[in-house]
Amino acid sequence: MAITQFPRLRFGHLPTPLEPLDRLSDYLGGPRIWVKRDDCTGLSTGGNKTRKLEFLMAAALEGGADCVITQGATQSNHARQTAAAAARLGLGCHILLEDRTGSEEMAYNHSGNVMLDVLHGATIERHPGGTDMVAEMERFAAELRAEGKSPYIIPGGGSNETGALGYVECARELMVQADAMKLKIDALVHATGSSGTQAGLVAGLAALDSDIELLGIGVRAPREKQEAMVRDLATRTLKHLGLGADIANLKVEANCDYVGPGYGLPTEGMKSAVSLLARLEGLLFDPVYSGKGLDGLIDLTRKGRFAGAANIVFLHTGGSAALFGYPALWEND
Repeated sequence: MAITQFPRLRFGHLPTPLEPLDRLSDYLGGPRIWVKRDDCTGLSTGGNKTRKLEFLMAAALEGGADCVITQGATQSNHARQTAAAAARLGLGCHILLEDRTGSEEMAYNHSGNVMLDVLHGATIERHPGGTDMVAEMERFAAELRAEGKSPYIIPGGGSNETGALGYVECARELMVQADAMKLKIDALVHATGSSGTQAGLVAGLAALDSDIELLGIGVRAPREKQEAMVRDLATRTLKHLGLGADIANLKVEANCDYVGPGYGLPTEGMKSAVSLLARLEGLLFDPVYSGKGLDGLIDLTRKGRFAGAANIVFLHTGGSAALFGYPALWEND
């Protein structure tokens, strides 16, 4: 793949581990389940956004930026990692947070990722749910330019053609690890939200002509919308790479049955899944994103969705800092 043509910084502890979850596999009685530990990328407790930021921040520096602007929900893992990357580079960081849950809990609004945003030196501007956050970032950028600043806008989740390159590269990294371990992966499962992670994986696997089944577990949008977002970004990413994959045959699948009442709003399935992995494998997943993806993996495995498969990999996208924004969920466990 021609990924080396793009500027890139190095923030992550890569390659991230690929480990078996044998206690979970035994508990479910299905195929052997593995975890790709992108919670171990290392930047401010790690997570999937670090891979994207290696390319996004490089583009910001190449464009002469002295600060970055991004947006996300209150407990945004992306915002936290962006703030950390900006601090490491000596750039200003301005985060616009959208209230998508209506929670008035002190912990949710000031602990977890929000606390780390502030600790990394980012400024925070809060907006009510339903705000046009893209327009608000443009408005904020115009204000900074009027002050003589040079801002670089990073989309929510780092999800554009530049950010998706991080997961094009992750697809290659995973294949190298599997080959070295003589491991045949039947399916790769992960949480999908702003679409950049899944789109990058779709593009990367297509470029590698891989037959691995890729399944996103939606945490945000209905299936039709989620799959359309992923397909659009995967198509643009392949074109960005200058690759001639057959776009019409791109395999895009998202199961959005585990979103629950909405983005960032807890579900019983998520709570059970997070508790189960903490106690079976000593691993922490977050209640917004990776926890709902994990709920989908567990439930679908129980329902026989992966019958006949030998090895499934779950991509752990990090986010455990958000647990501290939801302390009441586990008070009586």
